[in-house]
Amino acid sequence: MNTRDLIIFQTVANEGSINKAAQKLNYVQSNVTSRIQKLEKDLGTTLFHRHKRGITITNEGAALLPYAQKIIYLADEMRTLASNEADPTGKLDIASVETVIKLPLILSAYIDRYKNVDLTLSTGVTTELKEKVLNYQLDGAFVTKSRMTNDDLLDEKEVFHEKLVLISNKEQQTIKQLMNQPLLRFSDGCGYRAKLNEWLYDHEVVPKKVMELGTLETTLGSVISGLGVAYVPFSAVSEYATKEQIFCYELPEKYSKITTIFIYRKSEYVTPALERFLEIIDKTKENNEIEKPNKP
Repeated sequence: MNTRDLIIFQTVANEGSINKAAQKLNYVQSNVTSRIQKLEKDLGTTLFHRHKRGITITNEGAALLPYAQKIIYLADEMRTLASNEADPTGKLDIASVETVIKLPLILSAYIDRYKNVDLTLSTGVTTELKEKVLNYQLDGAFVTKSRMTNDDLLDEKEVFHEKLVLISNKEQQTIKQLMNQPLLRFSDGCGYRAKLNEWLYDHEVVPKKVMELGTLETTLGSVISGLGVAYVPFSAVSEYATKEQIFCYELPEKYSKITTIFIYRKSEYVTPALERFLEIIDKTKENNEIEKPNKP
C-alpha cells in the first residue's frame, strides 16, 4: 500500500465512478481498477460494490476513507515540511461560502506572493465546509461564525464583520408585508439561512411560500425580477441598492450581525503554505466596521 493507491481510492470514492476518477487522475481506467483491487487485497476487505450501474462504496470503504484522507494529508505535510518555509510549495485547498466579498483581495495577494503553491478554491455552505476541513478534504475554509462552527478540533481566524439585510424590489414595505412574498433562501447549512430562521422562530413568523435557490447570483436576479425576498449580506447588494434595483430592510442586530471566519484544523504544526495564507488574511482583512445600509 502506498499513498498513490490511497489517492486513487479517495478519488474514486469522491467521484463515485472509476471512469471519472481515471479521467481526473489522467490514468487509464484499467490501471485505476487494478490499483483498487490491489488495495482491497492489501487491506483484506472490499472497498466498492460493483454493479451494472457502476460502483457504490461499501460500509467498510466508507469507514476507511477518513483514514486514507488523513494519511494523504500527513504525507503532503511531510513533503511541505521538507521544503523551503520562506517560499512554500505544495497544495493548499481552500473553500468559502459564496458571499465573501473580500475573498478576491486575499487570494490575489497570496497567489501573487507565493507562486509555487497550487492553490485551489471551491464553494459550499458552512456546515458542509466545516465537515470537509475536519475530514482533511480541505486545508481551511471561510465560513459564517455560528454555533455550527464551534469545534474543539478547529482553530479560527476572524476575517471581518458585516450586516445581513432583507432585500426586495419593492419600496416602503413593512417586514410583515415582505413575508407575504415568497422567501428565497440558500441551501440548508448556510449561516445566513440559520440567522433568518432564528428571527422567524422567535417572532412566530411563517412565510407564505419558501423557495430554495442555489447561488447568490440566481437569488439576486430573482429578487430584482420580483420573484420574492431574500436575506443576504449588505456588501453583496450595496451596488444594486444604490441603483434602486433592490431595497434593503433591517432586522434587529441579534439576527443581522454576522462574522466571517477562516477555520482550519488544530495542529502542532501548520504547513508553511497555510501559515503564509493566515498572514495574508491578517494583512488584507477589513478594519472590523460593519457596513450600514440605508433604511428605506
